[in-house]
Amino acid sequence: MIQQKRTTAIVGGGIIGMAHAWAAARQGDQVTVFERSDKARGASVRNFGMFWPIGQTAEHYPLALRSGELWREFASAMNITMRPSGSACIVDQDDEAAVLEEFASMAADLGYTCELWTREQAEAKCPGVRKGVTKAALFSPTECNVDPREALAALPVFLSRKFSINIHWSTAVTHAESGKIRTASGATHIFDQIIICSGHDFQSLYPEVFAVAPLKVCKLQMLRTVPQPSGWLLGPMLSSGLTLRHYDSFAVCPSLAAVKQRVARETPELDHYGIHVMASQDQNGGIVLGDSHEYDDDIEIFDKTEIDELMLRELRRLYDFPDWTLAERWHGIYAKYPQGPIFRAEPMPDVHIATGTGGCGMTMSFGLAEAFFQSQLSLT
Repeated sequence: MIQQKRTTAIVGGGIIGMAHAWAAARQGDQVTVFERSDKARGASVRNFGMFWPIGQTAEHYPLALRSGELWREFASAMNITMRPSGSACIVDQDDEAAVLEEFASMAADLGYTCELWTREQAEAKCPGVRKGVTKAALFSPTECNVDPREALAALPVFLSRKFSINIHWSTAVTHAESGKIRTASGATHIFDQIIICSGHDFQSLYPEVFAVAPLKVCKLQMLRTVPQPSGWLLGPMLSSGLTLRHYDSFAVCPSLAAVKQRVARETPELDHYGIHVMASQDQNGGIVLGDSHEYDDDIEIFDKTEIDELMLRELRRLYDFPDWTLAERWHGIYAKYPQGPIFRAEPMPDVHIATGTGGCGMTMSFGLAEAFFQSQLSLT
């Protein structure tokens, strides 16, 4: 007797949903994706385009590296942008330099690959760094530059071609229970398994789960310059000492407390808006700049000029690009799970919720989705 494939529905066509669709298809499921918009329009296409393992804790760093292997497989198959640029954290304060030195001394034992750079090395290898300001720099070779708009347009094509995944665009799911979903048109679809990856939309499906879940909604503002002249290249993607406050990987450094205290004392406006500055270069040569973090009730529908000005102030302190002319401004909103890399729940048998990757969706989703399905196999 021929065994029927398990049927799996994915609700949500962003990076988390597509990652779960890919992982399900790789293990042999017959997969259908439902996305309420005509294409991915949410947080998945509104970010830096940074694949950023160095920001992950030592526990989750190997999973990020596995995500990188899957990114390379996908990028190679679709001939899309994936530039292995690495990253450089550039700091201009003594207390920030102490954090980098401390982290670099522990890195090998924790499993990280990185090296401490001097000012001269940073200036030689990072054309966008302002001369004379660097106190220290931490280079990591594992980071890659991807274009989120390009990637999220190519990923559905890749999945359809390689695995015959059926994708229903402009189709909102209004109800999900064990064995079936219902769409806004009133149509009912039968599935063995349903995975809800609807991002920060907590109200539409299973609001009672999200009402008690330890999730936060985060809004970020970002900027993009015009393409830089004469083919100028950024080199490694850049972050700053402010970034040390943001990524969990640096929490192992006791010296980080002094940085947080100084920032809170001297520039409380940066803490108020959750600002840390980073820069990456898109495939057309523009520099993507940001970002900020406003949470839950502090989120407003209107973007704040003050946030853009603060980000640019901090960016200009460290970086010197040939052309700072801004071409685009935008914001994104995502769900963040403060207790781990992803929030999961099973409100009904064979109905799973997956969300809350925060700003790490591009880095972690492929690995997290694969790990989820591997855990299912281990239970059978």
